[in-house]
Amino acid sequence: MKLVTWNVNGLRACVNKGFMDFFNEVDSDIFSVQETKLQKGQIEMDIPGYEEYWDYAEKKGYSGTATFSKIKPISVKTGLEEEKFSKEGRVITAEYENFYLVNVYTPNSQNELKRLDYRMEWEDYFADYLCELDKVKPVIMCGDLNVAHREIDLKNPKTNKKNAGFTIEERDKMTSLLKRGFVDSYRYLYPDIEGVYTWWSYRFNARKNNAGWRIDYFIVSDRIKDKIKDVKIFSDVMGSDHCPVLLDIEL
Repeated sequence: MKLVTWNVNGLRACVNKGFMDFFNEVDSDIFSVQETKLQKGQIEMDIPGYEEYWDYAEKKGYSGTATFSKIKPISVKTGLEEEKFSKEGRVITAEYENFYLVNVYTPNSQNELKRLDYRMEWEDYFADYLCELDKVKPVIMCGDLNVAHREIDLKNPKTNKKNAGFTIEERDKMTSLLKRGFVDSYRYLYPDIEGVYTWWSYRFNARKNNAGWRIDYFIVSDRIKDKIKDVKIFSDVMGSDHCPVLLDIEL
C-alpha cells in the first residue's frame, strides 16, 4: 500500500499550484491532507475512484483535514471525543480491515509559546486515543505533527530550542508516544540521514537554502514496523511550504 500525507497550507491555493498533478502521479491508495483552510462546499474535488472524508474547523479559513481513499473504510470518525479538541478540524480516523489510519494536524504552540499549555493537553489526550486504537488493531498515524523530534530533524537546532516545534516539552511528548509502542517510520529506516526536511519558512530563502524542519510524519504501531518498505520525502514538490511524504507498507 502507498499512503501519502501533505500539509497543503490552503487546498484551494495548492490546487492552483499543481496539487492534482502530484496527486495523479503518485497514485496512492490513501492520500491525507492537512491545513485545508476550507468550509464545506468551498471546493469541488473531481477525484474518480476515491472516497472523500473531511473534517472542517469551526473558524473559517483555518486548519482542516481531508482524507482521500481508494479503499472504502469500514468506518470513519472526525474529531475526538473531547469537545475542546474537536472544533478545529484536526483529526480524521478511518478504520480499515487490518489497521486504523489517523490523519492529524497537531496544534501549533505559536509565537511566544502562547498555546503550549493547550498543546500539552492535546498531546496527552491524543496519545491515549492512539493507544486505545492500537489495542484493537495496528495504527498508522500521519500528518503535520508540528514538532522536529531530534536535532537531526531541523537545520538549526541550537537557535530553535525555545521556539514552537522544538521545545523540550514538545519533543518529550513525541518521545513518550514512541515509547508507548510506536515508531517514526522515516527514522526507523533512515536513522542517520541529515538534511531531509518537510517544511521550510517562506522567509529568508529557507527552501532554496534547505533550512528546513522535518515535522510531517508517518508514525506506525511497533508491531507492523517490519512491514515498512520505504518512506519517501518529496522535497522537490512545490505548492505549499510543506512537501508530501509517502509511506510504502505491506498490509
